[in-house]
Amino acid sequence: MNPLYFSAEFRTSAQELSQLVTDSEGEVAFAGRSNAGKSSAINAITRNRKLAKTSKTPGRTQLINFFSLPRQRYLVDLPGYGYAKVSRSRQDQWRATMTRYLQTRPQLRGLILLMDIRHPLTPHDWQMIELHHGSHAALHVMLTKADKLSKNQANKALFAAHGQLETAGVEASLQIFSATKKQGLDDAHSVLDDYLYAGSPPSAKPLAPAPD
Repeated sequence: MNPLYFSAEFRTSAQELSQLVTDSEGEVAFAGRSNAGKSSAINAITRNRKLAKTSKTPGRTQLINFFSLPRQRYLVDLPGYGYAKVSRSRQDQWRATMTRYLQTRPQLRGLILLMDIRHPLTPHDWQMIELHHGSHAALHVMLTKADKLSKNQANKALFAAHGQLETAGVEASLQIFSATKKQGLDDAHSVLDDYLYAGSPPSAKPLAPAPD
């Protein structure tokens, strides 16, 4: 693990792209459905249970939240998506904002897309992948809540998702993750190291052994 991430601190929230931080030398964004465990993953990665706000009410994150790291790097918590009670106009606004952020933000090094390992690659996830398509940033898929499945089931889900992405021509690295069991933290830190501090994206393959 890299202790750099344990020093993460909340910097600011932005509702519009004009309010994004201006001193960023590199950032990694986290995106996912409103119930994918995004905030829990960020808190586990940073060892700070209060950093990203978690809630039993899906869709709470409506702002772009910046968490500062050493050397002017940032972790960025994007608004959750796929929540039915959000109005159509709000959904359209979200799509436009995310498209502009992902495709025009020069400091963006990588996008970590979180999905519930029991229900990966939903139509909303594919929409997010489509929005990322025009981006220069690398893509990493994190299959969360792996503690809900057996090891064999989790590995099968990982490789099934990898196969679907490969068939669709989507280049992405993948991993299994559980915030509850602290599973996959080393892999997550390794990906962040590559994106933020090494300058080279990880290989586009699953970060786990093949199932038996």
